[in-house]
Amino acid sequence: MLLAALLGGFFSLLIHQRFFSPQAGAGMALTEHGTLNQPPATLAKYMTKLPTTLPDFTLVSEITVNAVVHIRTKYERRSAEYDDFFSDPFREFFFGPRQRTPQRPMEATGSGVIISSDGYIVTNNHVVAEADVIEVTLNNNTIYEAVIIGRDPTTDLALIKIEESGLPHLTFGDSDEVRVGEWVLAVGNPFNLTSTVTAGIVSAKGRNINILGGNTAIESFIQTDAAVNRGNSGGALVNTQGDLIGINAAIASTTGSFAGYSFAIPSNIASKVVEDLIEHGEVQRGLLGVVIRELNSREAAEKGLDRHQGAYVEEVQENSAGKEAGLREGDVIIGIDGQSIRNPSELLETLGRKRPGDEVNVTYYRGGREQQAKAKLKNIYGEQSLVTREDVSVIDNLGARFEPVPEADLRRLNIEHGVRVTGVERGKLIASAGIRDGFIITHLDNEPVSSPQELTRMIRAKSGGILIEGVYPNGRRGYYGIGVR
Repeated sequence: MLLAALLGGFFSLLIHQRFFSPQAGAGMALTEHGTLNQPPATLAKYMTKLPTTLPDFTLVSEITVNAVVHIRTKYERRSAEYDDFFSDPFREFFFGPRQRTPQRPMEATGSGVIISSDGYIVTNNHVVAEADVIEVTLNNNTIYEAVIIGRDPTTDLALIKIEESGLPHLTFGDSDEVRVGEWVLAVGNPFNLTSTVTAGIVSAKGRNINILGGNTAIESFIQTDAAVNRGNSGGALVNTQGDLIGINAAIASTTGSFAGYSFAIPSNIASKVVEDLIEHGEVQRGLLGVVIRELNSREAAEKGLDRHQGAYVEEVQENSAGKEAGLREGDVIIGIDGQSIRNPSELLETLGRKRPGDEVNVTYYRGGREQQAKAKLKNIYGEQSLVTREDVSVIDNLGARFEPVPEADLRRLNIEHGVRVTGVERGKLIASAGIRDGFIITHLDNEPVSSPQELTRMIRAKSGGILIEGVYPNGRRGYYGIGVR
């Protein structure tokens, strides 16, 4: 019985080895420990492209930390303590006139990136927007006082400068070449921990998280999973070659701390903003003059469209570059200058690199086929010239956009001149006065107004109260008063 058992085991092993074990001829060999020495067949074709070791970020970290600075801002904010107490007239009678509590200096911190050897630093607008004093600390603990060269709330970018030369700096990379899955490093000063480097990959591109607001805001963020926290704002997002591909700006979080995803402004937008601020003192925004939104497959089917990628045109503004190019409501913009447009964020990012007067080739979908048109972009006044910082400041304070009035509307309303009000923002001067979209301003303090640029020049020259006279599209006249400094 023992002999029979041994013989049975021997023949079972022989049969298993002969018929069931992988053979060397099949391309799978066994090591001396009985494990396969070849990768699974499904990964074999990729093995030549995969790294044989883990990525090493030491060199790029050493390069970038010296070009990223710590920013400390100081500003004054009045405490609201006791304000409610003294707001009661009876208490004021007994305790005397209301006394304002002393101003208390406040501080905030962030990061910035040196982009030139002579001290230009790019950061976020929200880092320095309210600052009275800006202190910049280099990685070697040298402290400088910085001045603001310019700010752009529509992209949340700002340019500041310190007086120094021979500084280490980063160069802008091409954010269009960034690929999802690519390794990136976030460099900044979270929680006042200077020279902090975190690593991750690019999770997505062209993200719009609706954080900036406003009709002209440009949101097309690079999304990463590199850890970013408070204080990282304005810091660098770099690739493994040390190229600056983004400026860290925001995180997705319900707690205010990192929860897995962060967002950076693409370098191609940042470099254009910086160039404009240095050369012109103000960002030059080329506008197509269309209201767009995203389109999905269900909405496309309801509208009789057989494609759902692109920027769906909801409205084309009068006297705009899009109107003159022949764009209409219901068109789907799918390309600019040969570059594919898959969603509204990509369209805003692409146009955000253009200036007034630039001509772009627009590819759009209409009536079941692709069509093309050339559009010459305009500025916020509906004109093709560059704008000045003073003009933009006036527009920001008023909180509206202004455009020329078509001749047909002038004749219909029996007026000789005027400027149409559009894009009224709540809380600003125009909205507070009660002026609504579509109102045509014909006179300021009884002086005729013929163009948007003439309107801004007139307002810049005035102070105190201004009487605005005009007419609505239905013919009803309106009179409003605003106060300017």
